[in-house]
Amino acid sequence: MYVVGLTGGIASGKSAVSGILRKLGACIVDADQLAREIVEPGQPAWKEIVDYFGKDIVLPNGHLNRKRLGNIVFNSPSDRNVLNKITHEKILNKMREAIRDIEKTGRKIVVLDVPLLIEAGFDNLVNEVWVVYVDEPLQLKRLQKRDQLTLEEAKARIQSQMPLCDKLRYTTIIINNEGDLAATACQVELEWKRVCELVKTEG
Repeated sequence: MYVVGLTGGIASGKSAVSGILRKLGACIVDADQLAREIVEPGQPAWKEIVDYFGKDIVLPNGHLNRKRLGNIVFNSPSDRNVLNKITHEKILNKMREAIRDIEKTGRKIVVLDVPLLIEAGFDNLVNEVWVVYVDEPLQLKRLQKRDQLTLEEAKARIQSQMPLCDKLRYTTIIINNEGDLAATACQVELEWKRVCELVKTEG
């Protein structure tokens, strides 16, 4: 199984690239989706999170108030570390399980769509790393517009992650998303074709 790790910063356009890959036929394992599954009401991670952060982060329907929890962890490195310790190992186990299930179907390539691929050490699972890149001023602008945040709120969220320029040190492929979607799609299509040819040749 050839594993591509897709990552980027908040509002860099990683989800757009993931969507392009899906249309090209790629099999995607979405870490954000797995993260939502492990914090469903009653799950072990849900209980650990509520025990630590308190019932104020729980909505009336029992689900976590993701916005309130996000406001806490984006502004507190120590709280963010606690949340990561609770969730990362469980997400990793889910990703490994998903890869095994996909391999059983006969697929040869899988894309792991993981925001914290490098920070969490999940890049050990992959054969190559794709980073979706935009410069910080554009990242700030897009994040403010997308999530209706103040400049200070947007900066706090960006600064809670490894800077995109630092992620480039771990990168096999850079997808520049500073232009329009068509320009990004051209890059993605080219790299996806390369990976398919590589796996076909190796196989």
